This record gives sequence, C-alpha cells and structure tokens, in this order.
Amino acid sequence: MADADAAKSLSGLLNGIAQKVYHNNPEITEELLKNELYPEMSQDEFSALHEKMKGLIKSIASADMDQGQLDAFLTAQTKRRQGGAGLSSEQAAVLTRFWKSQRPKVREALLNQSRWEPALRGMSWRVDVQAADSKGDTANSGAVALVELELGRMGESSEFVCLEMDEAKVNLLLKKMGDIQQSIDRIVVPAPQKPDEA
Repeated sequence: MADADAAKSLSGLLNGIAQKVYHNNPEITEELLKNELYPEMSQDEFSALHEKMKGLIKSIASADMDQGQLDAFLTAQTKRRQGGAGLSSEQAAVLTRFWKSQRPKVREALLNQSRWEPALRGMSWRVDVQAADSKGDTANSGAVALVELELGRMGESSEFVCLEMDEAKVNLLLKKMGDIQQSIDRIVVPAPQKPDEA
C-alpha cells in the first residue's frame, strides 16, 4: 500500500509540475504541491525532489522522447541511484506512465509557447497584368503582384495586410527569402536518416 501511495503522490507531483511549467496554471505552486502530496516531508527534501522531477520532465520534454529514448534515459537514471542522485525503478515507472499520457499535451504546449505572435494564418496572391491602351501605349503596362497576408494572435480575430509589388520588388523578396533559407540551412543540422529510410 505504501508503494501505491508513493506512486500516486509522485504522479500528482509530475502532473502539477506539467500544469505549472507547460500549461501556465498560476494556481499550482510548489507550496500547494508539498502540502497536498508530501505534507510529512521536510521543505528541503521536497524542494530537492521537486527540482529533480522538474529537471527530468524538462529533459524528457525538450528532447520529445519516444518510448525507446525514454527507456534508455530512465535506465541511465536508475543506474545513478547508487550515488543517491538517480531514480528508483518505481519512480521510473511513474515517469514512464506520466510521459505516455502527457506527451501530446506537453508537446502542444511547447509548440504554442514557441510561436511568434502575431502569426501568419494565411496568404493569398495574384498577379495583375495591365494591358496596353487603345493607342498601343505600353509605357504604363506591366505585371503587379498583389499579396494579402492574414495575421492574428491566439484567440483574436485576424488582421489583413495587403502588399503591392512590381517585378523588381518580387525579385528582391525572393532573394531575401533565399538568403534566409541559406542561413537556416547553415544552422539546422538535418536529422540522421534511419537505416530503413536510406
């Protein structure tokens, strides 16, 4: 029965940490978690447990670990148990159950936190070509690109921005976008291919 209570308390602690860190729930505090889940534990012991679990969750979440990665990570943590810094096998089992149920929610919360606001919700464009007048004057004719951007913040209605560009401005925009892509390509290391993808 004591093991079941310990697992239930740890599960509550992990969920509380996730609520506070990833879902920005202001009602969840370290003090609340201690009083509700570990009232018999000293403040120093609880703070150490809280920080350890928070660090483990952040490591797991930032790597978006799949089941195999999680198993390897937790196995390494249980082997550190001899030094007192690792996890017990019971704690590892609770972390596994927690991550299995919370991974999609935590991943979505991290994606939402990393979005720039306002975000581009949509884009439409067209090219208008002016025809020559009846005298054959083509001095004012040419192609004009019209671009409409739909921008918005989470939970708010969209704003629309319209841009008009001639051929020179379109070429400049395309060049700048190419420069940005090259910069990103220099920074981002492509994920290694799995053997079955090669």
